[in-house]
Amino acid sequence: MYELMSPTMLARGGVLLTVWALAAGWPRGRLAGRLRRDGWQRICRGAWAVPGKEVDWRVRARAVQLLRPELVCSHRTAAALHRIELLGEGPVEADALDFAAPPPHRGGAAARGWIRVHGTARLTDRDCSLRRGLRVTSPARTVGDLIRTAGSREAAVVVADSALSHRFVGGLRRAPLVRAEDLAAELAAPRCPGGPAARRWLTLAVPGSGSPAETVARLRMRDAGLHPEVQPTLHTAAGRPLRPDFYFRAAGLVVEIEGFAFHGTREAHERDVRRFNELQNCPGVRRVLRFTAHEVFTRPDRMTATVRAALGALAARPGAP
Repeated sequence: MYELMSPTMLARGGVLLTVWALAAGWPRGRLAGRLRRDGWQRICRGAWAVPGKEVDWRVRARAVQLLRPELVCSHRTAAALHRIELLGEGPVEADALDFAAPPPHRGGAAARGWIRVHGTARLTDRDCSLRRGLRVTSPARTVGDLIRTAGSREAAVVVADSALSHRFVGGLRRAPLVRAEDLAAELAAPRCPGGPAARRWLTLAVPGSGSPAETVARLRMRDAGLHPEVQPTLHTAAGRPLRPDFYFRAAGLVVEIEGFAFHGTREAHERDVRRFNELQNCPGVRRVLRFTAHEVFTRPDRMTATVRAALGALAARPGAP
């Protein structure tokens, strides 16, 4: 027994499959007990994590793919791997992991425990990529799947904006993942459920949008008949470029959306105050409005009413640009 190859040597990426140990000669009846005594952690039936390894959603996804190589991480799980932001969703580890399954798997989504399998008739090598050692749907396919199943305009456009833009996600800055034409081609696939609505929602996406809150704010202002410039380049009196979230150029009104943890540190707070003062003093800027992400998500009507009132007051004042 102890002359056999150790389970640690058989593991891949910190995961051991029972079938590998059995193939190496370990007796079935004694294997589970030995692994538990040595501190191995059961991930699911047929898969174990090495002692001391944190069994997070990535480790669980790896175990699933080792057990079922045909499954590809998709939807919310793929979004987490690509660092695509979603609207109003909890952390991916709090939900079932999403996988796409090629034929002959039945269509639709079937959940079992912490695994949700989405049957699809269309899953080629072009639809897949490799991310952190996991097979995952490509950024364009991931965004397409999420938009088609979003259920709301806001959720769909948040996903598209995130993938089309530079973003700071999970403490890291990333470049745009897709081009608008890539998403248009992905959503042009015939006979895909949710396709018509997805194609309409894609026309509302704006590359350069800075956050999910900014996307929702833009959509809510659009609903209210307000159409500011998005992320325009302004210049301070000293010539330094600044890019506010929204700008109503004719009125000289800037609108800024701040996240839940916008300041974070004293240095960030000081930087924010300095930016506010510089925006206020940019040539052509007469007023700056600031809204929190919480207000955008929970009281959008109050936000749009405040913007409309500010535009009216600026128009009534002499000296408008």
